[in-house]
Amino acid sequence: MFVLNQGVKLMQYHVKRIFTVKWQIGMFLATTRQTHKNKQYMKQRLGFATLVFSLFLVSFTPRYSIDEVVTAMRKGNAAQLSKYFDSRVDISLPGKSDNYSKSQAEMILKDFFASNEVKGFVVKHKGKQNGSEFCIGLLQTRNGDYRTKFFMKQKGDLQVVQELGFEKMDE
Repeated sequence: MFVLNQGVKLMQYHVKRIFTVKWQIGMFLATTRQTHKNKQYMKQRLGFATLVFSLFLVSFTPRYSIDEVVTAMRKGNAAQLSKYFDSRVDISLPGKSDNYSKSQAEMILKDFFASNEVKGFVVKHKGKQNGSEFCIGLLQTRNGDYRTKFFMKQKGDLQVVQELGFEKMDE
């Protein structure tokens, strides 16, 4: 009877061990499968989060409008105005007219505004055509009024100033 008990106990031990090993293998495989699912889930979530974040950043891309240029013109602020310039700008002033780089154009306008203190800017006409915008106005300075025109063109997803002209008005 003692040997029989020993045999039963030994058999129970091995069956328990086999089931434990099978259970451990099953858990390993299930965990691996679940880990794989988690990785796929995380990749999908990360991809979605990246997409949303990039769309969020794109929404803050500055989109210049003609109204912002008019505001800078009213202030006579060459630095603020130059933010809206293309890499090269045609500037026409009384006595000189040329195509300038963005930084040169800013310096030219600083000199112009320094010698002609701006009192105001009145929009006479503005419009849009084929993705471009233009404005014609009257720049009021201490030294007299200037008929002013500027032209903005679509470049990428921005409107940039490409032409700017000042013409002295006869009084």
